Amino acid sequence: MKRDYYEVLGVAKSASLDEIKSAYRKLAKKYHPDIAGQSKAAEEKFKELSEAYEVLSDQKKKGQYDQFGHEGLKNTFGTEGFGWSDFTHFTDIEDILGNVFGGGIFETFFGKRKGQRASRGADLRYDLEIELADVATGIERQIMVSRREICPACSGDGSEKGSNRKTCPSCNGKGETVQSAGFFSLRRSCSQCGGIGTIISNPCRSCRGSGAIEKKRQITVKIPAGIEDGMRIRMTGEGDGGERGGPPGDLYVVVRVRPHKLFLRDGDNLICNQPINFIQASLGGETEVPLIDGKKAHLKIPQGTQTHTVFRLRGNGLCHLHNSGKGDMLVRVIVVTPTKLSQEEKDLLIKFENLHGREEKGVIDKIKESFGL
Repeated sequence: MKRDYYEVLGVAKSASLDEIKSAYRKLAKKYHPDIAGQSKAAEEKFKELSEAYEVLSDQKKKGQYDQFGHEGLKNTFGTEGFGWSDFTHFTDIEDILGNVFGGGIFETFFGKRKGQRASRGADLRYDLEIELADVATGIERQIMVSRREICPACSGDGSEKGSNRKTCPSCNGKGETVQSAGFFSLRRSCSQCGGIGTIISNPCRSCRGSGAIEKKRQITVKIPAGIEDGMRIRMTGEGDGGERGGPPGDLYVVVRVRPHKLFLRDGDNLICNQPINFIQASLGGETEVPLIDGKKAHLKIPQGTQTHTVFRLRGNGLCHLHNSGKGDMLVRVIVVTPTKLSQEEKDLLIKFENLHGREEKGVIDKIKESFGL
């Protein structure tokens, strides 16, 4: 009968992933056959620990186990139960066995050499600055990207045309070295040939044996209307070329929107300050408001408008990124006080102040009377 996985690792059911990992590392070092003794019992103990760790460190498997116990994992490990081919935490086991085998890639009981597999090219990043007006309409931009591509002179082989590769003397063409210790068989990619099994005798003059060259490419980027600052646009297959027939990586274009001198963005809305004079604010009137597309809208100012009053011009903001329609323009009026006045203007303002002052005095007198003052 299988033991409880939490009991095997000596942790509580509420243990965190870090606690589970720490317990496994401690016990795996203790019960490794080369330390505990190379016996069938040591092998089974180490395998039991690894099985428990494989389940409890995986959120999905752990959930199945917590709900249904060992019965919930029948389809996970197959009819014969857990085997080393089911173990996925190679990085963790490398850390544990590093001192035993001197480091390297842990490939216990697995066949295919890692170094010979095709590898995907690296992803690239490009930061692209656009204007706020471009966000309103969407835009296409041409960018120049420097990326690694397969060398056309050697077709990615790395050898000069007409020359052949030689069998690697370190691994005799196998692409890997094998070390055995106890019941473990550790395969590592050959450090001299990188797991390929051959070495370059006459490097390609174009790529100096790397099989790839740096190439600048012009790429068209379509930027949708409504995009926000910091968003990424994924250009599939536009990154570095892959190795040994592997697929290319992707290009991620990070969009940066430059601040606008007139408009402040608030989601799909735009905010702007519109100066008006105190006569417009007092008597009311109409003013022209600039829009993001270069046009102008007419805004009616009601009589007695106070400074910092906000008016909404519907549908004059930015496009919604994933939906139809637009945001609004929020216009905040700023009443501007004149700084230079003629004597006639000063006299008129003094007269206005006196009239306004008498009105205020009359109101104050009425308030005092109501309180019996």
